[in-house]
Amino acid sequence: MKTDHAASASGKAATISPTHARRAERTAKTQTTAPAYTAKLASMSALQPIVTTPYIQVQAPTSPRLQLPVEGQFSTLNGAVEWLNSPPLTAEQLRGKVVLVDFWTFGCINCRNALPYVREWHRKYKDQGLVVVGVHAPEFAFEKNTSNVKRAIGELGVEFPVAVDNNFAIWRAFNNNYWPAHYFIDAQGRIRFHHFGEGEYEKSEQVIRQLLEEAHKEAPAV
Repeated sequence: MKTDHAASASGKAATISPTHARRAERTAKTQTTAPAYTAKLASMSALQPIVTTPYIQVQAPTSPRLQLPVEGQFSTLNGAVEWLNSPPLTAEQLRGKVVLVDFWTFGCINCRNALPYVREWHRKYKDQGLVVVGVHAPEFAFEKNTSNVKRAIGELGVEFPVAVDNNFAIWRAFNNNYWPAHYFIDAQGRIRFHHFGEGEYEKSEQVIRQLLEEAHKEAPAV
């Protein structure tokens, strides 16, 4: 997992409580980074072929139920310079859906390692009410090139909507500091869980299933 504290210094719209911030810092200390890898990528004059990892299936536990306190509000997806795989989406449009917001950048090895799980959750739960939104927040200049992003999402098999967040507007709105970062939002627009870096895939899928179950119970009868 990689961090960038400067890029998120002014974001307050979806602030996470001090307790969850401390948990995030502990999580951050357990993650590994790949500075040599990303530095090598940054020095490349042209993008190299991307090897796509197959979909990865994880068996999520069903019990005991997780305690998922409200961590903040899902306020905005405004500020992307472009949207890929979808027209622009808003928080208001997504109300009533369970949303996974995935902050990533294609040159980040940790993001690539997590991506097969995110792709599988999109495939598995999109028809049950989950919307995965990728927020591509670049670390290096070559990752800001929209043509490079388009090529990368094609070669990586990314089919869910991607907001190109070159100006870090969405990043700041979430007060985010990490690649990859996953924010899990319930049907009422509340952030209920987050995970920074790789790992905890079984727990993350359990969160998705639990939030979908809540959403179905809360949906008005037809």
